[in-house]
Parts: sequence; structure tokens; C-alpha cells
Amino acid sequence: MKKVIITVIGKDTVGIIAKVCTYLAEHNVNILDISQTIVGGYFNMMMVTDPTGSTVKAGQMADELTALGEGMGLSIRVMGEDIFHAMHRI
Repeated sequence: MKKVIITVIGKDTVGIIAKVCTYLAEHNVNILDISQTIVGGYFNMMMVTDPTGSTVKAGQMADELTALGEGMGLSIRVMGEDIFHAMHRI
């Protein structure tokens, strides 16, 4: 199973988790783990997901979640687990 990491960062507003999770549920992406925090009014969330049964390809999901985030004033990034580990291995 190839996992996909989704990060969401931005000013806290109502409905962030609901909108991102609704998108994932509508596209049959399973959330394996989720962590979120709010510090000084800024929202930060990281999700580990399993896109095995997804109805969209990774590139399309990344584009659509990026657009969803922009519409909410957030930065949403989608990356494969291997890329995430490579970026954070220092």
C-alpha cells in the first residue's frame, strides 16, 4: 500500500477538517492517521491516507485539494509517503 501524506496549514476557520475529510470520503480515500493543532490562531493538520480505492489519481487529487485550500485561504499539499520521508530526512 502506498500512502499519501496531506498537510493543511493556515489561519484557523470553521469547517477546515470537515471540508478536507468530505473531499477524501467522496473520492474513497481512507484516512489512516490524522493530527491537528491550533497555535496562535493558525491551523496545522497532517493526515496519512490510503488512496488504494480512490476514484481519482494522485495528481488530480493534489490539484483539487490545492484549489480547495486556496478557496479557504489555506495551503494544502499532497505528496507520496516516499517523497515526504525524503524531504524530512536530514
